[in-house]
Amino acid sequence: MIRIEDLSIDLGEFHLHNIDLAIEEGEYMVLLGPTGAGKTVLVECVVGIYCPRAGRVLIGADDVTALYPEERNVGYVPQDYALFPNMTVAQNLAYGLEARKVARTDIEAKVAEMMDLLGIAHLHYRLPLNLSGGEKQRVALGRALATQPRILLLDEPLAALDENFRAELAAELRRVQRALGGTFVHVCHSFEETADVADRVAIMNEGRVVQVGSIHEMLERPANLFIAQFTRTRNFLDGTAEAVGDGCRVSLDGGVVLASSYGRLDGAVTAAVRPEDIHFEPGSSEDGLAGTVTGVRLKPTYTEIEIDAGLRLIAHDRRAAGEGALSVGDRLTLHVRPEAVKLFPRTSGE
Repeated sequence: MIRIEDLSIDLGEFHLHNIDLAIEEGEYMVLLGPTGAGKTVLVECVVGIYCPRAGRVLIGADDVTALYPEERNVGYVPQDYALFPNMTVAQNLAYGLEARKVARTDIEAKVAEMMDLLGIAHLHYRLPLNLSGGEKQRVALGRALATQPRILLLDEPLAALDENFRAELAAELRRVQRALGGTFVHVCHSFEETADVADRVAIMNEGRVVQVGSIHEMLERPANLFIAQFTRTRNFLDGTAEAVGDGCRVSLDGGVVLASSYGRLDGAVTAAVRPEDIHFEPGSSEDGLAGTVTGVRLKPTYTEIEIDAGLRLIAHDRRAAGEGALSVGDRLTLHVRPEAVKLFPRTSGE
């Protein structure tokens, strides 16, 4: 549906470098990355706000690189929603249709359809000044969808909302996308928000697309150390790898040795282990790695455990509160599966 081919742009202090990305029809794609990664600039190139220095943008079979924004038939919801403050909700929804000189009866029908789809019919006569953040988001979404664009581009649509409401509206976005069968491209910097909506993810950093895939692929096969860090891996352990069979034996600080099946490497490496991949049981055993609890922090959906195992490790305990609760000083036996130990050469600079 959307193909971005070898796209580069120079904005003075910021550059996009040789972006290649394909987004399928009916897909919910998230552009994810830290602030300044280039996500918004890339979306604005698709919208037509910027013209790239090199490369092209195709929507369907059409090369739209040189077209004005209004010629591309794409919907766009910017970060600030850009609602017209002197227009009611209904008038905001109708604006794009009126600009296209759609018949009044058709405009009224489409506005009513959007209001029903987004649950905002009761806001018909309100001005944006009297809307909550979530209501503004729905109105901006409805205005963009009313013209039936080929794709919808959403730039940080939930950034201004509190955490609980953000999850609710992320589910709403997903519902609307599924109901319409539309192609959505959603910019954000939150991995949790991404997991709520995305079919696939394109992670960006410093003006480049670093990895494209599903959330599961990002967690299981991070392309480099940056991806592992950005997807909330907490344990990064420097060591030395020795290729053994189809995997590696990794010697770490404190005499700790882990097996890895992530690839065959020799030499200086950084091992990345997600906290949920460190399994433990109370007490000491020869069958595993001995550790002592040095910190316990209660989180909303898990307990974060800090462990001294000859090196510092962070593990997540998802048992119900009070079910075998751990305390500082408890002895544990730790187990880490070889496939959970991701290895990255320290000489790569990543």
